[in-house]
Amino acid sequence: MHRFGTRVVQVRILFIGNSYSARNDLPGLVARLAKERGVVVEHRLISAGGASLRQHLNAGTALAAIAEESYDIVVLQEQSTLPVKNAARMHDSVRDFHAAIEAAGARTALYMTWARSDAPEAQQVLTKAYATIAAELGAELVPVGMVWERFLRTHEHPLLHDDDKSHPAPAGSYLAACVFLISLLGEDPVGIDAPVKGLDADTAALLRQAAWDICQEIADGK
Repeated sequence: MHRFGTRVVQVRILFIGNSYSARNDLPGLVARLAKERGVVVEHRLISAGGASLRQHLNAGTALAAIAEESYDIVVLQEQSTLPVKNAARMHDSVRDFHAAIEAAGARTALYMTWARSDAPEAQQVLTKAYATIAAELGAELVPVGMVWERFLRTHEHPLLHDDDKSHPAPAGSYLAACVFLISLLGEDPVGIDAPVKGLDADTAALLRQAAWDICQEIADGK
């Protein structure tokens, strides 16, 4: 990670997850937003459809990348329903990854995902699962699921979920990317003026402002 004064100007991020990270190129969206704030994000995504963190651990590719490729931040995204079904298993996997990440001199970040649109009550369990292990390990928490939940309380449009009620629509991925910009890189997305595929300018502006406002509410404990 390179800094100018106290400002980060270049950061290398490894994303580990599945289609919730890959859909609509979330890492690329984060990088494009960051570029508008003068931050260069070099990124790699290690993804497999439906994969859990335990499957990534067993496959070995992610651990090798952490050990060998000098990342500043490693983002962990658990399979979307596992934290609800078996939070203890998720926590064990995060602990194992965190040990490898710390040994490599990087920071651990947890990408809190969202509840499916037909089971919104699951968000409370997801939030607790991610927040608990983040607090235990001192990991960075990227509260995308919490932001989605609050946005959906007051907005019917744009749709954040895709037609399958699970994966992110373009608006959902863009909102997630804004949360990453705020939570992980400490940058404000409001006022960024860059074309976004699949979103008109007014919708993108709404999502940027909502991400900022909701993240501030969460930070203030509201």
